Amino acid sequence: MALVKLNNRGVRSATTFGSISGLGEMRFIKKLTASSDSELSFVDGTDDVVLDDTYKEYIFTFNNIHPENDNKGFTFQTSTDGGSSYGVTVTTTVFLAYHKEDASQAALAYDATDLAQSTDFQSIMNLGNDNDQCGSGTLHLFSPSNTTFVKHFIARTNSYEDNDRSFDINCAGYFNTTSAIDAIQFKFVSGDIDAGDICLYGIN
Repeated sequence: MALVKLNNRGVRSATTFGSISGLGEMRFIKKLTASSDSELSFVDGTDDVVLDDTYKEYIFTFNNIHPENDNKGFTFQTSTDGGSSYGVTVTTTVFLAYHKEDASQAALAYDATDLAQSTDFQSIMNLGNDNDQCGSGTLHLFSPSNTTFVKHFIARTNSYEDNDRSFDINCAGYFNTTSAIDAIQFKFVSGDIDAGDICLYGIN
């Protein structure tokens, strides 16, 4: 078994983001800030967005996403035609943990928002719309431009739900296509993204 040796700088770089991610360097690409937007989309080659074979892994970070409407799922889907349509066939698995503010409820459970060979948008967090309610997290998309294999993703978010529960949601799956994915869109099931930002990074 090979032994991996890291110098001090390597260790610092590897832990800056809280995870190693293949010991690659994380490079900022694009930030989109919501202000009552129906959706936020990242399209390769548009507005300085890179979503091609430049990087083998892309990370999206969600910061203080706040919905217009109460108790709505925050969702995403991808495109293989430059954002002309969003509905790539996807299969997912979802589990969550939650705890209510007054400690009256707590659970770890499988979640029925999973999809099986569906072209629907996948929910990755559910939010309330009180002034102080929001959600944050990350989405990893692996090798989106690969034309041999399906496209895997892993998402983890924490959200302040409408009935005052902290939700830790874990979602993973694959887009069942060998075509290159060149765009991704985020939106709520209904209503606008009232506030918050999404940043895109590449891992090399």
